[in-house]
Amino acid sequence: MSSSYPLPTHANPSPQNQPVKRHHSARYYAHRVRESLATRVSKLVCSIFLFFLFLIGVITFILWLSLRPHRPRFHIHEFSIPAIAQGNGFENAQIDFNVTARNPNRAIGIFYDAMHISVTYDDQGIGATSLLYPFYQGPKNTTVLAGSLSGATLTVTNQRWQQFLADRSQGRVIFKLDVTSTIRFKISSWDSKHHTLHANCPVGVGPDGTILPEYKDKRCPVYFS
Repeated sequence: MSSSYPLPTHANPSPQNQPVKRHHSARYYAHRVRESLATRVSKLVCSIFLFFLFLIGVITFILWLSLRPHRPRFHIHEFSIPAIAQGNGFENAQIDFNVTARNPNRAIGIFYDAMHISVTYDDQGIGATSLLYPFYQGPKNTTVLAGSLSGATLTVTNQRWQQFLADRSQGRVIFKLDVTSTIRFKISSWDSKHHTLHANCPVGVGPDGTILPEYKDKRCPVYFS
């Protein structure tokens, strides 16, 4: 009996399955090097540009914080109508006031046009006058605005005076003193555009016609229009 055994065969890999070794030319490698250098240079340039852009932004923000104009600050220190204590002196009534305007800026001056002072009661005007000539207020400076309203600048009718006395019997008479002026800010040799400033100072007087303690030295709201 004859038997046959399969002879061991060695599987030879097909030429198609063998990895193909590619040989690149020197020109190819030179191109790759140039491409890599160009990418690195581009990234470096972008990084430098972004750094300087960030630096300029930080400097601009710091300058803005240090130079941005702050609104003037107004405080009412004195306000009185002595005739209220007399009860029947409306024909000789007079309002005396003392208000301060403070420039809180460190490096910014303020130019004021002539100021206009008005006093209202129950949203009705009872007196007005112009105060000061145009003036310049330096940084960290305070200007006193003091004056009186009487005669032609104060119009109080008998009916209005009776309302004052009715409020006096309740312990206080509430008025509002308004300061209006056109201003512009000055930074070195640069002047800003004009702004119309309004300071509204609510103030109350007691039965003796003088300012009540809770209103004395009170800061007035300020806005622009």
